Amino acid sequence: MTTLDLAFTALADPTRRRIVARLTRGEARVTDLAQPFAMSLNAVSKHLKLLERAGLVQRRRVGREHFLRLRPAPLRAVQQWASRYERFWNQRLDALGKFLSSPPEKGVDQ
Repeated sequence: MTTLDLAFTALADPTRRRIVARLTRGEARVTDLAQPFAMSLNAVSKHLKLLERAGLVQRRRVGREHFLRLRPAPLRAVQQWASRYERFWNQRLDALGKFLSSPPEKGVDQ
């Protein structure tokens, strides 16, 4: 699997997206990351391992504590892939804006 495939797979789940969002504020302990979720620590650990496999997070251990931090490179790959379609979105949105701002045609029943 490519970096992009792994990143999309990891980001497909809302729990993992919430973890990534939390890590944008800085490094966090695994127990702190697990706290807001109504699932076992083991279940959260499985999510974290998938994020690690995708390269989105990096783990460091201090004694018995595990800390995770966000790694931005895979997110950049996702952004670069999505940006290829920005021109398409902008063209469609520009056309919609022109359509919505133009006066209605005369003689068209409403």
